[in-house]
Amino acid sequence: MPQSTYFIGIDNGGTMSKAAVFDAAGREVAMASRRVNTISPRPGWSERDMGALWMDTAEAIREAVAKSGLAPGQIKGLACTGHGNGLYLLDKAGRPLRHAINSSDSRAQSYVERWLKEGIWEKVLPRTAQSLWAAQPAPLLAWLRDNEPGVFRNTGTVFMAKDYIRHCLTGERLAEITDMSGTGLMSVVERRYDKAVLDAHALPEVAAWLAPLVESADLAGSLSREAAGLTGLLPGTPVAGGMFDIDACALSSGILDSSLFSIVAGTWGNNQYIARQPLIDRELFMTSCYSIPGWFLMLEGSPTSAGNLEWFIDTFLAGERRAAAGSGAFYADISAQVARIKPADSQLLFLPFLYGCNCGSLRGGFHGLDSSHGTGALLRAVFEGVAFAHFQHIERLLKFRDFPSVIRFTGGAAKDPVWCQIFADVIGVPVEVPSGSELGALGAAMAASVATGHHTGFQDAVKAMASVDKIYEPAAEQTAIYRAKYAAYQALIQKLKAS
Repeated sequence: MPQSTYFIGIDNGGTMSKAAVFDAAGREVAMASRRVNTISPRPGWSERDMGALWMDTAEAIREAVAKSGLAPGQIKGLACTGHGNGLYLLDKAGRPLRHAINSSDSRAQSYVERWLKEGIWEKVLPRTAQSLWAAQPAPLLAWLRDNEPGVFRNTGTVFMAKDYIRHCLTGERLAEITDMSGTGLMSVVERRYDKAVLDAHALPEVAAWLAPLVESADLAGSLSREAAGLTGLLPGTPVAGGMFDIDACALSSGILDSSLFSIVAGTWGNNQYIARQPLIDRELFMTSCYSIPGWFLMLEGSPTSAGNLEWFIDTFLAGERRAAAGSGAFYADISAQVARIKPADSQLLFLPFLYGCNCGSLRGGFHGLDSSHGTGALLRAVFEGVAFAHFQHIERLLKFRDFPSVIRFTGGAAKDPVWCQIFADVIGVPVEVPSGSELGALGAAMAASVATGHHTGFQDAVKAMASVDKIYEPAAEQTAIYRAKYAAYQALIQKLKAS
């Protein structure tokens, strides 16, 4: 394939908007990002300005193209990925209707509790194949109906994050299936919107607001003249359907069948595998449609992952981060501080429940803290606590499948070699880190390569564009130490739940 062939992957996550340029072999040529400004007008609310989000994304694309040194005509296609759930609404004229609601928002928790009590969730579970939680579109829409009726009446389109950005790029009103299959609005098994689900939630109006579905690798429009002017790309550049970020990370990790297991340690901690048959179980967090038609993605996850480290940094180390001025030395120093403390030398425990809990309604915090603990011990406890939260989700998945022989590891935590080794030792199997730094964007770029015919399918794209960079082997003696610490972590959770 000629080296003049390049693709752009766009990734709108919980904290950053990124754009990265890749060649046809999956090598990252350039990347640019913008930090998302989260708006919290009330406790439990988490929003973002949709217009600002699009402008930030367009600027990131323009900067990435400029950094690459490529001519715009060398970009053969682009695609988007992004966080799932939350709510991005357009009015009936196709304009942003209000601030977007993020996937960490909790304003609709009372609707979740009522629907659980009334048996509505049990009624729809065989169709939606996922648990019910506050930042899904259904409870958020019910909340808007009752609290912002003018917004509800004027809604014209319900989008997810990356579908909104693709709409800004193309002007097309389309929704992509992997993202929408994680919203609780679809029959996942039948891969279609489900009126019975909307009726069960007393939201029949919403059926008219759901855009037509496309597949991840479908052509979903082309770059409009206006978007081309903002991004520095050529009008008419093909745009693919894209995908849910959990799919993007799985694809860029090489997940093509059920033999491999994927962990994404970012704002959310996602632990997942794929299979030919969908799994519907009240104890499973979510089953969704995978990017490869005919496969389903089974996921256990919660906001108990690397976002906890960012809280610690913002709260206790903000000055040090500013002083480092983005040099990379700041995070390297954190890693070194953790490495200096051996797993057996501290019994300090951290519950990574600052943004949510994977075992009820507990709050986060340190346990066993005394005057001997310095910053390094606190940081090690955060690293270990996040790994323990992931392992708890993995144990739930093991009710439905065999223990994986290897795990592919992505997300912010995967950039830290000390954290990678902790994950390998806690889980007790080799942890493989895929090549590249922007794995979500790479997965989206794969969709663009397939949609434009440069690769014949995702299997072909993965083989050409994904590879493993590093392997972390577990140390048996460390795994034994961590299993004892994990038992103490679990015992602490049980005591707190009983109190």
